[in-house]
Amino acid sequence: MLSPDDFRRGLGSFASGVTVVTTRDGEGRPAGLTASAFTSVSLVPPLILVCVAQNAQSYPALRDSKGFAINILAGGQEGISNRFASSKGTSAEKFEGVPHTAGTLGFPLLAGALAHLECSTVHAYPGGDHTIFVGQVEAVRAEADAAVEPLLYFRGRYGRVQPGA
Repeated sequence: MLSPDDFRRGLGSFASGVTVVTTRDGEGRPAGLTASAFTSVSLVPPLILVCVAQNAQSYPALRDSKGFAINILAGGQEGISNRFASSKGTSAEKFEGVPHTAGTLGFPLLAGALAHLECSTVHAYPGGDHTIFVGQVEAVRAEADAAVEPLLYFRGRYGRVQPGA
């Protein structure tokens, strides 16, 4: 049988972008977590999916919310990624000192992100120890500066794109 460590090591060979998924809990407090299991699903209608561990601190808020925002992190935002990946502190405390604004749907949009996708949850499917959330994208904000690089994650480390290499 395949061990979780072997599986994780194999998956680490796939470079991915880094996102922070944000929402609001039932009392309106911001909640968020780092996720790299994110992809587009459909252009018409515009759908994305994100996979979230059911033991994640912000999972109950995401599960109970009617939507969420995907904040696609830019190079240099490793600290934000680490903060939202941590299980230390409350979900609301993770936002302290992190500049953000409320988007069109009311979910937190993190300053400096490469792009923001504001989504209404249309499906939530069980997937082992994760839940696969499918969101219909209702609004998009994207960084216009082509020189801004994405934050990448590969083999347990952050990386950057090397144009022309």
